[in-house]
Amino acid sequence: MSNADLLKELRIDRSQREDHGNQGSGRWLWIIGAIVIVLVFIAAAGWMLLGHRAIAVQTAVAVLPTSESEAGAVLQATGYVTARRQATVSAQITGTLTDVLIEEGDRVRKDQVLARLDDSGYRAALDSAKAAAGAAHALVAQYQSQLAQNLRDAYREKNLAAQGLVATQLAEQARTLADSTRSQLVSQQRQAVSADAQVTEAQVNFDYCVVRAPFDGVITTKDAQVGEIISPFSAGGGFTRTGIGTIVDMESLEVDVDVNEAYIGKVKANMPAEAVLDAYPDWKIPAHVIAIVPTADRGKATIKVRVALEHKDARIVPDMGVRVSFLDVKPQATTPAPQGVLVPATAIVQRDGRSVVFVLERDKVRQRAVTPATQAYGDLRLLPAAVASGDSVVIAPPPELHDGSDIEIKPASP
Repeated sequence: MSNADLLKELRIDRSQREDHGNQGSGRWLWIIGAIVIVLVFIAAAGWMLLGHRAIAVQTAVAVLPTSESEAGAVLQATGYVTARRQATVSAQITGTLTDVLIEEGDRVRKDQVLARLDDSGYRAALDSAKAAAGAAHALVAQYQSQLAQNLRDAYREKNLAAQGLVATQLAEQARTLADSTRSQLVSQQRQAVSADAQVTEAQVNFDYCVVRAPFDGVITTKDAQVGEIISPFSAGGGFTRTGIGTIVDMESLEVDVDVNEAYIGKVKANMPAEAVLDAYPDWKIPAHVIAIVPTADRGKATIKVRVALEHKDARIVPDMGVRVSFLDVKPQATTPAPQGVLVPATAIVQRDGRSVVFVLERDKVRQRAVTPATQAYGDLRLLPAAVASGDSVVIAPPPELHDGSDIEIKPASP
């Protein structure tokens, strides 16, 4: 075969080149299509995740209005149960806990032992102070004996000098020695008093190793464990506890309510009232106004009112939500309770030109159209229909909340 024939064999036919080119273009189209499908899938998955993200909201319980409160109530407001006397119990010295004798829910009495600190160092200091005080008092006794002897010698020398048997100088020296011993005795007595004070100080520090309850109450939190260092001062590093636990005097529970400035004129000191806990909407607790706190909240335009609960019960605990009806001294004639339920005014929002509320159903909310009554009950509104007593409604629903949204209940700040 000649060279010309070999060259013809190596030549690529035009039709074959076009076929290979078409195959390459098809392969790229398939790759691009697969990438687009993957991106669409990722976008859809992200939308589903974000679209089902739980929204943090606060809720309130819808309650029934009562005929008694309607008849005599001049104002209604919501608030929280607070304790006038509560304390975070701590030690007055820094030390390591060796015993913690409390748990949440325990009832304790005044001066009951709550915890103990390692007292080995303070015990040694107390023993040392007692030993020093004993030595100081021994020196006092020694100087007292020496002074008595010097006084007798001075008296004897004085009589002998008066009889001319010894020189007057010897009598003066004996008297000077007695006076010097008296001064030493006084100085040593002062040192003994100082040593006694040091014993008292060491005893106080030693007693601080035992932490006692300041008053009768209930333990609500336990903040430290055996082996941790407790100190009345914050260490800043997070390894030192500043409190052992919190004790609350349940007899000091009362209600703090925020009353709108526009209605505060209707509230008077010692005014009768009625409190209803959100947790027990059918339980009416007699109450009365303790005081109107003479300061306003600029941000909320409200004034705090303290309300005393006339009947205490184990069901009443701090930070519970309460609805308070301030009653007129001269109640009006009893009228039937209005139909419907009371909800916070902030729970009612506008959606598509309609008044709606969002009612909690498990971990989701359902939007319900409502028609609030024209009469206001403080910061509450009456809903004649669509919401039942005991339903939980969302307070101040955010704009992104809609029918069927997943929610997460966040605690209300008192």
